Amino acid sequence: MFITGFPSDMTATNCWVVAAGQGEQCIIVDPGIGVLAQLDEVIAENALHPVAVFLSHGHMDHTFSVVPVCQARDVPAFIHPDDRPQLTDPWSWTGFRPGAGGPFDRFTPAEPSDLRELTDAEKVGIAGLDFTVRHAPGHTLGSVTFDITDSDGTGEQFLFSGDLLFAGSIGRVDLPGGSMSAMTESLRRVVLPLADETVVLPGHGPTTTIGRERLTNPYLLEVG
Repeated sequence: MFITGFPSDMTATNCWVVAAGQGEQCIIVDPGIGVLAQLDEVIAENALHPVAVFLSHGHMDHTFSVVPVCQARDVPAFIHPDDRPQLTDPWSWTGFRPGAGGPFDRFTPAEPSDLRELTDAEKVGIAGLDFTVRHAPGHTLGSVTFDITDSDGTGEQFLFSGDLLFAGSIGRVDLPGGSMSAMTESLRRVVLPLADETVVLPGHGPTTTIGRERLTNPYLLEVG
């Protein structure tokens, strides 16, 4: 399986690209601010063929480029229905405001023309890959994670955690739709049952493993 990622401009939001292998169809996870040029490079260099965009949640630092990515490739985007309103009204859900300067002043909120909704425990088979969706509110109402097992025989497991879980920390819960109690329950229900060897591919910061976080992440220590 092929997985690569890079941080977006300004907010250092990780944009992930996952495929069964080089030269195959691929999924783009969380195309944020200023990712288009680097994303095109990754796709071209690895002869990939995008077939969908997955959104871990609706905050604009994760969704900023979803419309141009989907339009350029004629592919659908997937999001949980509880966060769908953020695509057309991001300002009510984040600390960013138009007129503050930077890329948000030229941001036009919109939905991709083909937008599909995700449900908890849904199995999404696409691009020769099988993802499991887990609804994980706390950072936002409609936050989700995507987990997948490598199909090449290694059995390696990966979790695209969005802003649920970071290396040494968790996503903030102080914005509209956030909730510490919901976050705690999501950590308990979604994260703790995973195998220690599971590789965590977060929305911000470096990769980690469930085992490392289970032993060192203060939030997981409290939940456990």
